[in-house]
Amino acid sequence: MVKQVQQDQVTRAARRAVLIDGIPVSTLGVIALALGSSPNPGTTQKAWWIATTAVFTLAIVWVLLRAFRRADEYLRRIQLESMAIAFAAVLVGLQVATLLDAAGIIQLHQLVQLILLGGVAIWMTIADLRTRLNR
Repeated sequence: MVKQVQQDQVTRAARRAVLIDGIPVSTLGVIALALGSSPNPGTTQKAWWIATTAVFTLAIVWVLLRAFRRADEYLRRIQLESMAIAFAAVLVGLQVATLLDAAGIIQLHQLVQLILLGGVAIWMTIADLRTRLNR
């Protein structure tokens, strides 16, 4: 019983840490999305957009590494399966956006970061729900 309580505490701490790490990363993603949504950006805006996107990408890698180091084998499996589902959703979203861009309906650069942020949100939601429901 004591081992189960300790495991529950570790699971809650890992989820809290990902949430605390994920809020600034999500904010960076939204800022990058806002900077890249202009159809005719200036040189300065492009530079800020590229820099913010690069920092956003590195922040995601950092959060993932920290999350995987904290997790046990079961939580790592849940994270990887959730990432696989989110990856599939991102691929489908990018394919649809590419087709819409080819048809001249939208511009691809306006949706790419939104699709990636949606993929991260899908991944985090599935991982959190599976962790809560399976423990």
